[in-house]
Amino acid sequence: MTTTSIEKPFNRILLTGAAGGLGKVLRERIKAWANIVRLSDIADLGAAGVGEEIVQCDLADKAAVLALMEGVDVVLHFGGISTEANFEAIMHANIQGTYNIYEAVHKHHVKRVIFASSNHAVGYYRTTDYIDADMPTRPDGMYGISKCFGESLSRYYYDRFGIETVCIRIGSSFPVPTTRRMMVTYFSYDDLFELLRCSVFAPRVGHTISFGVSDNPGKWWDNKKAAHLGFQAKDSSTAFTHLFPDSSAYPEKDDITTIYQGGGFLLTGPQYK
Repeated sequence: MTTTSIEKPFNRILLTGAAGGLGKVLRERIKAWANIVRLSDIADLGAAGVGEEIVQCDLADKAAVLALMEGVDVVLHFGGISTEANFEAIMHANIQGTYNIYEAVHKHHVKRVIFASSNHAVGYYRTTDYIDADMPTRPDGMYGISKCFGESLSRYYYDRFGIETVCIRIGSSFPVPTTRRMMVTYFSYDDLFELLRCSVFAPRVGHTISFGVSDNPGKWWDNKKAAHLGFQAKDSSTAFTHLFPDSSAYPEKDDITTIYQGGGFLLTGPQYK
C-alpha cells in the first residue's frame, strides 16, 4: 500500500507489539498521526483495516526487521515479552529484538523512537523512595534488565548517531487498578496516549526517560527530567479508591512486594535461596 497524501503529520508509523494489550489499545488511536500505520507482531493481527499494513515479524530476525523498517518515519516500539521470563526468552525477544530495531532505524535514517520501557527497570527501589530519571537503574528481574538494556542502547544510538528516543517507564496501564500497588502506578489509557502524542510531536526530545503514570495520590516517581515533553496527566487512581477500602489488615513486615516498588514481579522468575 502506498500513498503520496500529506494530510497527516507522518506518512508511515510503525507500531511493534501491536497484538499485545497496549498495542490493541493504540492501534486505532494512532491512525490520526499517519497516512499508514504499519502494525507488527509475531502473533496474528487479523486483517488490515483502512490505513493499515500488517507485517508478521519476529523481532529477533535481523533481516526481517530491516525490511520492516522500510519507509517508516517514527517507531513506537512496544514489541517483546511484557512479563518476567527466563533469560533465553528475554534475550531473544527483548534484547536481540530491540538491538535489531535500532540497527534498522539507523540504516533507514529514522529520526525518532518511542521505546516502551517499564517501571521494572527500577523495581528494587523501596516504596519509601522518590526517584527521578537520573538515578541508577535497579531492575527487579530479567524483564527489567532487558528494559535497562533498551534504555542504554537507545542512549548509545542517540549519542553516536543522533537518533532521538523517549523511553517511557510504563507503570500499570490497565482499565482499572487491581491491587493497592496499582493505586500508585496506575497509568490510564488516555494518559498513555497523551504521553505518546507528546513524545512523538515534541520538537526536540534528545534522549528522554519519562515515567508513565497518571496523577495518582501516592507518588514514587519524579518526572521533572521529562518536563520538556509537555505531558500533563489528566486521570488519577482516586476514581478507584472505593475498590480498596481501609482495613485493619497489614502486610507482613518482611513482605518484599510492599517493601520494593516492583511488587509482585519480585516473586516471579528465578528464586534464589
